[in-house]
Amino acid sequence: MNLTKPLTDDLLTSVDAGTYDSSVPQKLEEATKQKVRRLAAHCQAYRGSVTHLALRQLVTTLIPLVVLVAAMFATVRTHYWLTLLMAIPAGGLLVRAFIIQHDCGHGSFFGSRNLNDLVGRLMSVLTMAPYSLWRREHALHHAGSGNLDRRGVGDIETLTVAEYQALSPLGKLRYRLYRNPLFLFGLGVPVYFLFIQRTPWLHGLSPRDAWKSVMALNVALVAFYAPLIYFFGLSDVIFVVWPMVHLASAAGGWLFFVQHQFEETRWDHAGEWDFQIAALLGSSFYDLPRVLNWFTGNIGLHHIHHLNSMIPNYRLQDCLNASSELKALNHLTLMESFKCARLKLWDEVSRRMIRFDELPAKA
Repeated sequence: MNLTKPLTDDLLTSVDAGTYDSSVPQKLEEATKQKVRRLAAHCQAYRGSVTHLALRQLVTTLIPLVVLVAAMFATVRTHYWLTLLMAIPAGGLLVRAFIIQHDCGHGSFFGSRNLNDLVGRLMSVLTMAPYSLWRREHALHHAGSGNLDRRGVGDIETLTVAEYQALSPLGKLRYRLYRNPLFLFGLGVPVYFLFIQRTPWLHGLSPRDAWKSVMALNVALVAFYAPLIYFFGLSDVIFVVWPMVHLASAAGGWLFFVQHQFEETRWDHAGEWDFQIAALLGSSFYDLPRVLNWFTGNIGLHHIHHLNSMIPNYRLQDCLNASSELKALNHLTLMESFKCARLKLWDEVSRRMIRFDELPAKA
């Protein structure tokens, strides 16, 4: 849904009639700002935690996950095909655990900051994402999402057309490989979660700032997995944990990708960038089937989340249901979202994400 469709129609009509009114784009932007502010006020009513809903989500996530993992260990030596089959819902529950960690990092899951931090750190042992490091990087992502001058922390690398065309042949090859879905979701994101996050390097923060969070989680992981390795053996633990974590990280990476990498997203340079406009117009409403919404903690309602990150995931659906405009804005179905994997570059002229085969001729 175009927030300012009547004004857009006026602009197109004036151009077609040869009576272009230069004030129309300014009116268009002002109308956009007014509607975004109104939707932000609507979302404000849904911020704040609800303790019994948070506790219910913890229970409905952790108990099924423990049961599934126990069943995976019971079948890993005799029916490994069944172990791999169970890794699919177990991976989904890990995504759900990550959303809990995510909300704790925002301070929205519980009303208590100490309780948020405690639960967030406990979830990080399951998700393998250092809680404090991830929380700080993600805050930077929210603070600069859609800002062309603040890219590079907590987001998918995205170049403009001009930046890509200025690269050397080797640089273009590297970017093409990086943006290839098979590399990005099949290898890149899982390697990041399993290995890169075990070190303080290659993050949005300096190694000195990242060190404490990374090493604290590494120690916690040793304490958590050592008894499992002792009782079941290293190979059994790897064969159970690896597919589950790999699937969860790949799915999580895809979710993060499609939440911002859609054709009509919004990018601006710092001088024109507006936090609320970038949050709402630069984030998608990923309308997933109900069961996938459950596993992903409603994170597909990403335009609402970016507009107000203090709304816990278990209240996002209520916020959406109360606004027809939010339901229609940046709407992507599951099938439509797969086309987003072909989008590679931000075109500052047409103001949309484009494919490589849509590249304009270099000036």
